[in-house]
Formats: sequence, C-alpha cells, structure tokens
Amino acid sequence: MNSIKYKQLGSCGLRISPIVMGTMTFGDGADVKESANLFYVALDAGINFFDCANMYANGQSEEILRPLIRERRQDILISSKAYFPVGVGPNDRGCSRHHLTNALHASLKRLGTDYIDIYFLHRFDENTPLAESLSCLNDFVRAGKLRYIGFSNFSAWQCMKALAIQEAMNFDKAVVIQPMYNLLKRQAEVEILPMAVSEGLGVLAYSPLAAGLLTGKYMTGQGGRLDHNEKYRLRYQTQAQSKAIEEFVQMAQELETTPSSLAMAWVMANPAISAPIAGARTVEQLKQSLQALNFELSSQDYQRISNLFPTPPLATDRDEERQ
Repeated sequence: MNSIKYKQLGSCGLRISPIVMGTMTFGDGADVKESANLFYVALDAGINFFDCANMYANGQSEEILRPLIRERRQDILISSKAYFPVGVGPNDRGCSRHHLTNALHASLKRLGTDYIDIYFLHRFDENTPLAESLSCLNDFVRAGKLRYIGFSNFSAWQCMKALAIQEAMNFDKAVVIQPMYNLLKRQAEVEILPMAVSEGLGVLAYSPLAAGLLTGKYMTGQGGRLDHNEKYRLRYQTQAQSKAIEEFVQMAQELETTPSSLAMAWVMANPAISAPIAGARTVEQLKQSLQALNFELSSQDYQRISNLFPTPPLATDRDEERQ
C-alpha cells in the first residue's frame, strides 16, 4: 500500500483513508473482473474503506466484494446500508426491526463476514418509529454484528432526533453520516455539516463528482449516468450549470490536475468532511479521482472554485450574517 495519512472518523477511534471507495458500480457498470481491478487499485493506493449497500446491483455488489475481502478482512473496513426496497413484499423495505434484521443477515451472508464495520440507515423512515430502528441497531452492535452506526440521507433535525433517542435510551450512538455533497449540491453546508462538527460526527460525502457532471465529460459528448437514469436527471436538472462547469474544467487544466481530482480535492478541503466516496466504472476513472490524494488545494483556489457555483442561503435567511 502507498503511504497516505489516515484520518480519524469524527470523534470515534476508527481511522480511515482520506478517500473511501464506493462500490455501487460493482455489478452495475463494472463487471466482476473490472470490479476486482477497481478494488485492487484502490487498495494499492492505500484505501482501507469500501462503502456498499444491500440494494446496490440488487445485492451483487456485496457478493462481488465477498472473495475480495476474504483474505484481508481484518485490514479493511466495510459499510452497508438498508432502507430501500429489495423485494416486492410489503416488508421488504424500510427501517422496521423486521426489515433491518432480514437485511443485515442477508448482507452478512453475501459479504461472507461475521460483522459489518459501519451500518447505515440508508434513509429516514417516516413510517417506522425511530426508536424501533435505533433499538434494533443497538441490539446488532451488542451482538457483535455491527461495529458502528451511521445515518445516510438524514436531514440535520432527523440526525439530532436520532442522537437524542440514542442518548436517552443509552443506546450506542451513531458516529458518522453520509450526505450528498459536491459543488452542484451544497445544501449540506447550511445545517448538516455544522451539525456534524458540533456533534463530533464523521462525514462521508457521496457523489463528489455530481454524477459525472464535474468531470466535464458531458461537454465533450461522452455518455454517462445522466443519459439513462431518470433519478439523476431529476436530481441535477437545475444544477447543470454549463458555464460554471466549463470554467471549473479550465481551472483543473490550469492547476495541472484532472477535473475529477479537483472536484474530490474541493470536497476534501472542507474541514467537516472525513472523506469523499469515489465511485467509478473503470480503473481510469478511479485513478483520476485518486489523484486527489497527492493534490494540495490552496485556500485561494478553494475559494475561487467555490465562487463559481451558488452558495446556499443560510438556514435563518439572515444573509447579512455572512459578513
């Protein structure tokens, strides 16, 4: 492995690589062979954390990871998640004790492991009492099936409500959150990131390249996720600011790095961020993102990049308080 500086995950004792490898493409964009190539390139770069979810590629992502992690399970960190539908039954979704129990055991079996390092509630479940979900996760930790708990796609108030329940019930508390965060999606700056700093939570930022928009590939006519995924088209339809993206790509050239690396470096430069999650379908894509490990973004360039894209309004709308 390369020598990289590992970071503490929030206020817990876990130390993680400054970039996390996302496995959503394993089995969905990258076949078994290319997924293995991606895994080993990440490993050789010093990445020790691989993020997954039970619904990625209908469970194939976890199955592909199984033989890759078998001989080095003690050395790497694996996360998984549950909430989204994994079947057609009425209980094949959500954060009920029933579904979380089934989902965790299925993930453990697919991964071929006795425990998962970090288990995320993939989304807030409005139809299940939060105390039920958190009690279930606490039981998993006490049983040794989980090491740490996290929340993905939670708003700040949802995180705070969950943390308050965990505190009041003497449950194991969440140590990390996983919000979307990139130059086109900066809403997390308003309340989520300040909340994480205040509560000592680690932050793993997903979609740092904004579904590939920040790579500049759509400017050159290259295809990508936005061409065939309606969810991503809806997510970024108002954020696809072509002029700002063009200037961003030009800045990457000026700084002698790739747009992917620069987008990753910008996320990494936020002191609230523990690590961005790098996703890729090919080794070449991954290597471009991993260049951020050896790229230092100055505070001046960070601000120049930030100024290209809109800053979200303050939570109180008291814009004069920015001064």
